[in-house]
Amino acid sequence: METSVTSHGILLPSVSSQRSSTFVSPPSSFSASSSFKVSILYNKWLEFKHTHTCKRASTEENLFTARLEEFLTQATPDKGLRTLLMCMGEALRTIAFKVRTASCGGTACVNSFGDEQLAVDMLADKLLFEALQYSHVCKYACSEEVPELQDMGGPVEGGFSVAFDPLNGSSIVDTNFTVGTIFGVWPGDKLTGVTGVDQVAAAMGIYGPRTTYVLAVKGFPGTHEFLLLDEGKWQHVKETTEINEGKMFSPGNLRATFDNSEYSKLIDYYVKEKYTLDTREEWFLTLTRFIIVKEKGIFTNVTSPTAKAKLRLLFEVAPLGLLVENAGGFSSDGYKSVLDKTIVNLDDRTQVAYGSKNEIIRFEETLYGISRLKNVPIGATA
Repeated sequence: METSVTSHGILLPSVSSQRSSTFVSPPSSFSASSSFKVSILYNKWLEFKHTHTCKRASTEENLFTARLEEFLTQATPDKGLRTLLMCMGEALRTIAFKVRTASCGGTACVNSFGDEQLAVDMLADKLLFEALQYSHVCKYACSEEVPELQDMGGPVEGGFSVAFDPLNGSSIVDTNFTVGTIFGVWPGDKLTGVTGVDQVAAAMGIYGPRTTYVLAVKGFPGTHEFLLLDEGKWQHVKETTEINEGKMFSPGNLRATFDNSEYSKLIDYYVKEKYTLDTREEWFLTLTRFIIVKEKGIFTNVTSPTAKAKLRLLFEVAPLGLLVENAGGFSSDGYKSVLDKTIVNLDDRTQVAYGSKNEIIRFEETLYGISRLKNVPIGATA
């Protein structure tokens, strides 16, 4: 594997635009001696440096006591899942550094979906694949940039398959806006013929003024936010278990309002009722805001005959659906929870709404005249 050395001593893998066929072995660059291992050594150095140069006041030390390792021990008895989520955390730390320092120039290549890639896209993609192989518990993985199943070498029995969007919002990295990574974890060796309900965990890494790791584990209450500290540790800073009602909205795909009168009517309602318009740089950041910070609101991305669905069920919609619903919120494609939608093809796309119960009821009733949630108590399965 070709590498280059940055001023910080981190080895960067060379970028390749090659694509593999379905069910192929990972490229030779996915090796235990790759940049992912180097990133671990770099993070260990950060921890050593901090330990020997900084002393914290006892009150600050006791502010939050749970670290990522401790949380995962409580959240799941599955050692393999804990290992995988820790390895993904290592990759997120390194991606956060690279987003701050890597070149954001466009490349000549495009992915299989026709989307232009940036150098930082492919670097994040590479680091995540390496992390999954390094975990030794991932059987298959695929990403929006490599939308074919890659064999990571892990077991089928007791192993996992992971789908991820390596850098959502990468087109705005050069404008210094916040971007992030999204991923979902399924048991076994399948990423099609499954639903979002089948996920055992989902998460997103957010690279902004702060770097955070937002995580949900199936069967464990709440959606949890971890903050990346100076010494390289992930510190638990927030747990969200309820999404309340509140007048905040974030509409996506507004072009659909031109030939979807129901969607236009819904947007008009938000404006008339003086909802606060949330205009994040990227749509997934809106979810972060109402799940983790405001604990309220509604995000919509509706389709029309001329404005088709763009959000991918496997890589974005289903993982974020688990984050929202674990936090006490609701999701909908207009008829049912996005977690109940079967993923038939890796590139399946869908319209979606995430939010509080009453907002999802309004969404479904306005678009289709009826809501499955109308008489469902909060906390019950719709």
